[in-house]
Amino acid sequence: MFDNLTQRLTQTLRSVTGQARLTEENIKGTLREVRMALLEADVALPVVKAFIDGVKERAVGQEVSKSLSPGQVFVKIVNEELIKVMGEANAELNLSTTPPAVVMMAGLQGAGKTTSVAKLSRFFERSKKRKKILVVSADVYRPAAIRQLETLAADVGVDFFPSDTSQKPIDIVNAAIRHARLQHHDVLIVDTAGRLAIDDEMMAEIRDLHAAVNPVETLFVVDAMTGQDAANTARAFNEVLPLTGVILTKTDGDARGGAALSVRHITGKPIKFLGVGEKTDALEAFHPDRVASRILGMGDVLSLIEEAEQKIDKVKAEKLAKKNYQRSRI
Repeated sequence: MFDNLTQRLTQTLRSVTGQARLTEENIKGTLREVRMALLEADVALPVVKAFIDGVKERAVGQEVSKSLSPGQVFVKIVNEELIKVMGEANAELNLSTTPPAVVMMAGLQGAGKTTSVAKLSRFFERSKKRKKILVVSADVYRPAAIRQLETLAADVGVDFFPSDTSQKPIDIVNAAIRHARLQHHDVLIVDTAGRLAIDDEMMAEIRDLHAAVNPVETLFVVDAMTGQDAANTARAFNEVLPLTGVILTKTDGDARGGAALSVRHITGKPIKFLGVGEKTDALEAFHPDRVASRILGMGDVLSLIEEAEQKIDKVKAEKLAKKNYQRSRI
């Protein structure tokens, strides 16, 4: 997903030079290149501005230790600001409620909601705290969506609660909740209807459904291939629904990466999972630090920086210990 961005940033950051400190003058060109690389990756403009301002504020006047070059310090700052933009750490699903924990999936048609229900079911099945899963489709507009979920549930090996287009979505989900309680399911994952575009009718329906079933997690499923439009769509849903997180799908495609860098900043909601392929096991927990390292394509440099910092910390600790020992002798 980040190939072009990685290539641009790697070339730009490897060219960083400086004296004993980083100044506004000697990082100006590099910041300009980083800004262009992010915009070309379809990162939303407000996110680019916030990111560049954050890097600049931290970099200018930054003292460079003997163990690190100015270029390494700058790479470290860029890496840390990337992590900050994407959410600091992995945000796990919160399922701490009386079973069944209801997880609702929302999003536009074609984003990969139904497949993501199956992937999330598989993820729970493989987790250390293995869960008994029930899935249900509340998409009463597309019989094919109901059949698709039934097929996927069988493939993954989780229970499927039947529904049909003559029912109301709220009735379907309430019946599924009752069934889940009787059969002692830990989690109920609800697939909702999508549209080709955001409309008032769709938003009213999903808002009413959410209010009726009160899910513990409401995940917005969005196609990474749509670039910064993904972040804008997520914001529109977030204004109607109390989203708890985002699943970014199709990240294995020819996407420019803008969605991953924009969604968290624009919505304030964490990306919780990445869909990395078509198979039902192709779902990964989203770790901002790992993604930042992948974007920079500088795992070797970041490892060297970490190693150098550990040496600096060790030297500081030894000096402090020596100082304290000398004081105790007085």
